[in-house]
Amino acid sequence: MSNATDAVLAHARTLYLAGHHCSEATVIAVGDHLMGKTPEVLIRASNPFGGGLGGCRQELCGVLAGAALILGATRGRLEPTEDDKAFYELVCRYRERFIEEFGSAQCEAVRNTMPEKDKRCGPVVERGVRLLLEML
Repeated sequence: MSNATDAVLAHARTLYLAGHHCSEATVIAVGDHLMGKTPEVLIRASNPFGGGLGGCRQELCGVLAGAALILGATRGRLEPTEDDKAFYELVCRYRERFIEEFGSAQCEAVRNTMPEKDKRCGPVVERGVRLLLEML
């Protein structure tokens, strides 16, 4: 991996350890890398996805949701007349690779693969961000 990738991974790790949710750390670290500075609205939009949608842990992993937000923000369509087939294929490929890596897309299932400790999803944030950067 490149120095840029290492810097993004370190940024994601620092954000997560500082108290950002997994979804926020993913969006901010990759957003800052791609956009210079992540727009505030995108950070706010990532907030409810922490902990599998509002912390319930029963829904989509926040890292996967954050990656989808970044993909949409950088490659999503603006008009319904735009062809989004290639974009959808990219999002589906990320999801498939995420599931290959973690065994599930569900927060609790992914979380339960991590050692029982505070901030246990740190490795998920880092590996999910790395996967996103590889795909971009």
